[in-house]
Amino acid sequence: MINVRAAQRYALAIFRVTEEQNITDSVSRDFELIQRAIRESYDFFLFLRSPVINTERKKHVFAILFEGKISDLTLRFIILLTTKNREGLLSDIIDQYAVLRDRQRGILNITVQTAVRLTSEQEKDFTNQMGDTTGKNVRMTFTVDPALRGGFTVHYDDTVVDASIQHQLDLLRLKLTEKVS
Repeated sequence: MINVRAAQRYALAIFRVTEEQNITDSVSRDFELIQRAIRESYDFFLFLRSPVINTERKKHVFAILFEGKISDLTLRFIILLTTKNREGLLSDIIDQYAVLRDRQRGILNITVQTAVRLTSEQEKDFTNQMGDTTGKNVRMTFTVDPALRGGFTVHYDDTVVDASIQHQLDLLRLKLTEKVS
């Protein structure tokens, strides 16, 4: 929880700077490049979190990897994180930055889990329904979880809507065990 709060503070700080300088999109692209590197290279992920590699070495590696590929502001931000020994939070900071950017643009990220794959028409209908319900532009992610047995779950912000058959069965089991006891 402490790391999430720290990541939120750093993300908010860089987001405010990028808004002031009107370079939010540019830094977003930089962060997407860095996040892709973190996710695609386990060695890079371990490098970020390694307490054995000294700060100066990490700064040098960041300069070699990203100089000329990302904006100076983004590179200076990563160097600042490294100086403060917070480079291990970089992935979380990038995620939090994306949340702030989307919130500013009125975009709500929603994840829907279903027991079976939805057709493109069903996904479109679901997207339209969630947009109408929330009154926001929505970005939907659909995943399949056969453990749901049927129905769906919807996750956004701090909200979970569980309309799965598995949830209904759990509620029924709870009611039946209460009456027997």
